[in-house]
Amino acid sequence: MSDNNSFVGSKIKGIRESKNLSVEEIAESSGLSVDQISSIENGQTMPSLGPLIKIARALGVRLGTFMDDNDALGPVVTHAADRERDSSISFSNGATDARKHMEYHPLAQQKAGRHMEPFIIDINPEESPNFQLSAHEGEEFIFVMQGEVELVYGKETYHLYEGDTIYYDSIVKHHVHGAPGKSAKILAVVYIPF
Repeated sequence: MSDNNSFVGSKIKGIRESKNLSVEEIAESSGLSVDQISSIENGQTMPSLGPLIKIARALGVRLGTFMDDNDALGPVVTHAADRERDSSISFSNGATDARKHMEYHPLAQQKAGRHMEPFIIDINPEESPNFQLSAHEGEEFIFVMQGEVELVYGKETYHLYEGDTIYYDSIVKHHVHGAPGKSAKILAVVYIPF
């Protein structure tokens, strides 16, 4: 169990309890199983963004609420040295063996009332990704900083190289991963209407 899984899980549990909601109620309104919610709250697993967005919706909060330490009303600056030193958040790629294929470095976690979630994401190489497509409300923008990325979007697969960008509606089932056996680094901005 990582500290980040525990932090996010305890945030979710705290918000749920403060709203007097049961795990069963959150499972029903999010479409996830009771076991999934319990596993997340106990810090045993960290799902991909799709399930976290569903939990945020069920709780009536922004996705970023699960990652916030403090809220700043003015601008938030994240220096490169601080980003590299700070811990990242890893999400499972939906594989049955729960490999972690992405490390998220939040860029604005202290910004109060934000509508976008910007991240630098390190994508770890996998020879044959075993992933599940996910969909959620909102939009995403990706800029490839290094490496080669594949984005499965509906029935299409897009190959993106250093300097390439893509902007898409997240409601269409999708999955972002490195090209087989390759690592990558991307800037991703996720917008989720609240």
